[in-house]
Amino acid sequence: MFGKIIEAVEHAEKSRAPIQKTADRLAGYLVYFALGAAILTFIITHNIRSTISVVIVAGACGIAAGTPLAILGAIGRAARQGAIVKGGLYLEALASVDTVLLDKTGTLTFGTPQIREVVSANGFTERQIIAAASIAERKSEHPLAKAVMARASELAIPSAEPDDFSYAPGNGVRVTHRGEEILVGSRALLTQHAMAVPINSTDAASEIYVARSGQLLGSIRIADVLRPEAKSAVEAMREMGLKTVLLSGDAQGVTSSVGRDLGVDEAVGDLLPEQKAKWVNDLRSNNRKVAMVGDGINDAPALVEANVGIAMGSGTDVARESADVILIGSDLSKLVETLRVARRCRGIIMQNFVGTLVVDSVGVGIAAFGFLNPLLAAFIHVTSELAFILNSTRLLPRSSGAKHHI
Repeated sequence: MFGKIIEAVEHAEKSRAPIQKTADRLAGYLVYFALGAAILTFIITHNIRSTISVVIVAGACGIAAGTPLAILGAIGRAARQGAIVKGGLYLEALASVDTVLLDKTGTLTFGTPQIREVVSANGFTERQIIAAASIAERKSEHPLAKAVMARASELAIPSAEPDDFSYAPGNGVRVTHRGEEILVGSRALLTQHAMAVPINSTDAASEIYVARSGQLLGSIRIADVLRPEAKSAVEAMREMGLKTVLLSGDAQGVTSSVGRDLGVDEAVGDLLPEQKAKWVNDLRSNNRKVAMVGDGINDAPALVEANVGIAMGSGTDVARESADVILIGSDLSKLVETLRVARRCRGIIMQNFVGTLVVDSVGVGIAAFGFLNPLLAAFIHVTSELAFILNSTRLLPRSSGAKHHI
């Protein structure tokens, strides 16, 4: 994992953000501008000293060198804070994000849910329900599956391997065991298999249904715990002017309850993976700049479709590979800090752009009228460019420094 982190950072440092290409083009234009101004000055004044001063005073190193330095510093600072940005392209995209979509399980919660209640149907016992569910969930990597397997272990239910296993993202699993079909998942999964499912009202927990051999055994209500930093992270993002939307495959009641606790702008449940991706596409078609935060296979399509896909470090390999930014510690406060670093990077680059244009324009004008000698022009050139480059170094990570003991 450490090797992968180093490789990702090295790749990010080598990648070029679109704003770097803009900086290179602007630097080229400034060179042409200086040469053109020098020629015009000589034609009008015939003063070689003023002409040389015009050429010397104009400089483009402040943006040509300052821009990649700022991006490199921002990527390094983000990495030190616990977020791997896979390239300057994504850092620049982060700076312009105005909407953040958040998955629930494993992203806003710990992803280690616990069973709150087992509801029987047709007279089946809790042991029978958990036994059937544990067979189906044995090969699943979904966080809810871990809760089922933990309860099966508590009840000392012998483990059993399914004969075959199929997973419907966002719906659940279907397995066969000794010729019997077992379904564990959402109401939609059982409905697809022509099974009637009673409506149970629960806003505090996710509910998965268990069926065996075409008969409903019951349901399992599972609740997760919100990450302690989730609410403050959402609040911080809203203070930054970002729209926050909670997207989940869980029932709308559960999703709405979590959304109220977090204070998000909107909470939408009962979503399949392709529906999450459609949400992203719809927002992008309305000219929104979208960041999607997720941790599971279900989130991979949306992570790919977003302007910036952000994966939790504790999530699945598929999510991490699909994402553009990885939060190593799965701490949402690190996302807030990374967003701030990206915006600060953009601000510093724009400061360098504007400052270079102002200094070059004023300097060339003063030099053309003969108010600058070559020595003073050189001093202004070097001082201004050094100031812009030092401005970019503000983003470079600072060493913690040695502790002094008396």
